[in-house]
Amino acid sequence: MHYSLTIIIPVHNEEDNLLRTEEALLNYINIASAKTSILFVNDGSNDKSLQLIEDVCTRNGVFSFISLKENKGLSTAIKAGFDTVESDLVGYMDADLQTSPNDFNLLLKHIDNYQLVTGVRVNRKDSFIKNISSKIANNIRRAFTKDGMDDTGCPLKIIHTDYAKRIPMYRGLHRFLPAMVLLQGGSIKQVPIQHFPRIAGQAKYGLRNRVFGPLADCFAYLWIKRKYINYQIDKKS
Repeated sequence: MHYSLTIIIPVHNEEDNLLRTEEALLNYINIASAKTSILFVNDGSNDKSLQLIEDVCTRNGVFSFISLKENKGLSTAIKAGFDTVESDLVGYMDADLQTSPNDFNLLLKHIDNYQLVTGVRVNRKDSFIKNISSKIANNIRRAFTKDGMDDTGCPLKIIHTDYAKRIPMYRGLHRFLPAMVLLQGGSIKQVPIQHFPRIAGQAKYGLRNRVFGPLADCFAYLWIKRKYINYQIDKKS
């Protein structure tokens, strides 16, 4: 069956959230403005996440999964998803349900005119420290990339799959997806979305990951930007 959109759900030790995630995604599929499937990417979880994912996929034919042998981090999980999907569009969101899958419809309204549409979280429900560290990190990235994005870390995005598959992923690059689409000559847009508090499980990243890691990644991005190869074939026979 051909799907227009595949939503990637990276998962690392989210056993307390997965049944809620299943319910939310099933509800969204019923109202989705594009024919949608779900791809779980188990990122080396060592709790019951993989078993729960397998159960979800057994119950629902619209769900599938891949499982990484070891925990490799969010960027690797997203890349594995990009490499796997076959639909024209690929999206992703976190399994913690701090964003709502229903908001994918807000992004889909614009995807015909842009190669990447990302959410920007309004009225964020995170702790003061998390909000401040995220704001600092976004300001640093925006200064380096000039992508104009206010919330590149927002875990709710849709990308044209042919652009997603050409992104040269490395660890930390999930924060630079809009900038990498711009390097390909694509256009990007941000759309306000809802944000909710995490009610189960634990966040996987702290102050060091949100500020100092992205600062180092910015220099890697500048190197890629300088070396990046981009071309379009005009004619062929």
